[in-house]
Amino acid sequence: MLLRFVLLLLALLPLSSLSEECRRLTASGNSEYPPYLWRAGDDSLEMLGAIPKLMDYVSQQLGIEIVLKYVGPWGRVQEDVAEGEIDLIAGAFYTVPRSYRMDYIRPAFQKTRTAVWVRKAGAFPYQQWSDLQGRSGVTVINNSFGQAFDEYAEHHLNIHEAVRLNQGLNMLLGGRVEYFIYEDNPARAYAAELGILDQIEALDVPIGSEDLFLTISKKSDCNTPELRQKLSDILISAQQQELMAQYLKQGISEWEARTQ
Repeated sequence: MLLRFVLLLLALLPLSSLSEECRRLTASGNSEYPPYLWRAGDDSLEMLGAIPKLMDYVSQQLGIEIVLKYVGPWGRVQEDVAEGEIDLIAGAFYTVPRSYRMDYIRPAFQKTRTAVWVRKAGAFPYQQWSDLQGRSGVTVINNSFGQAFDEYAEHHLNIHEAVRLNQGLNMLLGGRVEYFIYEDNPARAYAAELGILDQIEALDVPIGSEDLFLTISKKSDCNTPELRQKLSDILISAQQQELMAQYLKQGISEWEARTQ
């Protein structure tokens, strides 16, 4: 009976009381990702949106501070995590190359829809990936839309890479490409900010739906089986409470207020 009580007590203790060497986690993510995540301002390291709210919840449950901050473009974030310079990516799709550099915490905290965006005046029939062959497209550099599509695009599609999301949208609007591939919510948010939402549309059939994960660098000093299990348990709890749906609504409202 005493042993069972001790084991239960240890399970309920915050991680910081079990691991003295890991008192703080650093995190970052894609800063052009509203309503999930975006930079507070051009000169700010603060990140806003639905994901920071989720990270606050995770931090509270862990009993460890999680510092979510802007460290640079999306490609830089992935490199920093690969090198262990930051501990966590708050929001990444699964790909095999990324899995060599970071551990994925399951379950995923969000499912996202990736769309084919076109000019309303330049829409074309689209039902499957092969319908994009022979057409010019664009997406944002260092982005992945799932292992299967990434491999298909590499071998069969002509997709340019824009440095920033708004640049990709402007390339589409200006007729330099025929389609723009990006996730539904972030593309819609930026199109609204640019005032072009009435000129473009997402085709009915998506590229696909991908899971969005919290990941931890394989080189992080804090990466232990104990931490990964606790993070997983916390995400399960958040899922059961449908917290991400609440945070996403708040993120949408904050982004819309920002652009009014």
